[in-house]
Amino acid sequence: MIADDASAAPRPDHRPPGTEADEGTTLLAFLDYLRESVAAKLVGLTDEQARTPGVRSGTSPAWLVKHLAAVERNWFVWAFAGEGERIDDQAAVTPADTVASLLAEYRAAVASADAVVRRCTDLAAPGARSLRETPAPSMRWVLVHMVEETARHAGHADILREQLDGAVGR
Repeated sequence: MIADDASAAPRPDHRPPGTEADEGTTLLAFLDYLRESVAAKLVGLTDEQARTPGVRSGTSPAWLVKHLAAVERNWFVWAFAGEGERIDDQAAVTPADTVASLLAEYRAAVASADAVVRRCTDLAAPGARSLRETPAPSMRWVLVHMVEETARHAGHADILREQLDGAVGR
């Protein structure tokens, strides 16, 4: 569950979840941990800080959260469940995108994704379609891919946040 308060102080360092649950629960627990890690990097930033790119490519904390919200919807809802429309996951951050609105959109995307995961009774079953030029992947593949995707961007967010105001931690 992603934090609701975009104005709260950055959270203290946290460790990955420890679980001896089934495969699906374990994958979702790690994904939730990473989702929260990414979202926490926006907490306490002004809208201007969040939009500030920290690298030549233009990547900012705000863009990472906007991107991940789209990727969540694309893989879980559009591809796996076969619902809704595909979202541009490379869309630029606009002046209308605030820390609060981006976190709200990320929370909504995560809730939609989690609903799809909860409906899935077989992690090996293929989804409705793929975002790649491959057959539709299984829920297991989508969960593992989203752990990888979110972890990679969590690392980017760590560095960008430290460059902005020196804040560190997961």
